[in-house]
Amino acid sequence: MATIHLIIKGIVQGVFYRATARDEAEKLGLTGWIKNTPEGYVEAVVNGRQDDIDRYIAWCWKGPSRAKVESVETKVLQEERFDGFQIVRG
Repeated sequence: MATIHLIIKGIVQGVFYRATARDEAEKLGLTGWIKNTPEGYVEAVVNGRQDDIDRYIAWCWKGPSRAKVESVETKVLQEERFDGFQIVRG
């Protein structure tokens, strides 16, 4: 199992990015969280099998139809387990 931190930049707020990203994570069996940042990015931490995380990262480059993703920055973290996949607000 792997844990990856992601920062997604571009037009990613106000386009249902977090909700659709949560749905994609759940479909892939990943756990973790996702939130908007004050800088206008989306930040996420996901845990799961590396091949499923790779699929998730590929999806993050596309996002929902109204998103315009410019970059997806990733960083490997020490493994952390989560209960489900949550959208963090505020």
